[in-house]
Amino acid sequence: MRDADALENNPEITRSALEAIHGQVFGWALSRCNYDRAAAEDIMQQAYVELLSGNALFRKKSTLKTFVFSVVQNLARSRYRRLATRLRLVREHAANADDSFLPEEPDRNSDVWLAVRHLPVRQRDIIELVFCRELTIEEAASVMGITTGTGRVHYDRAKKALRAALGSLADDMK
Repeated sequence: MRDADALENNPEITRSALEAIHGQVFGWALSRCNYDRAAAEDIMQQAYVELLSGNALFRKKSTLKTFVFSVVQNLARSRYRRLATRLRLVREHAANADDSFLPEEPDRNSDVWLAVRHLPVRQRDIIELVFCRELTIEEAASVMGITTGTGRVHYDRAKKALRAALGSLADDMK
């Protein structure tokens, strides 16, 4: 593929293809950054730098969407590992360090998202990727760095847990 708008250092990606998925990728970046818009914008900028420079080279082993989601996921993991290390050092070396450094939870009070927030991390991630970011289970598993089978198990368990949590909520409302 040699499109007129193909990236110079990543010829399998076009600018128009990136523009088409930008909104969904930005939503994923927001989620990975605990809905801190500035941090998500930083992650997105880093992701685009990686793609434009060719440091993250798309080789068509997955869909473009899955590939870009994975780049964002890896950058966010790296960012929060560094932040966690810094926070640990601050807590170890500062007698008066408090929890004000911890990221705040997003204000998403709907019953569904309250139930989703209580799921284990992998189940929460796969639900968000499949339902909010419109990835297939296979693509979501790839983004998460797990096998498709493991992704299907987490997806199934998450649906069952949500069904039970929301079912009991509906019973309480009767």
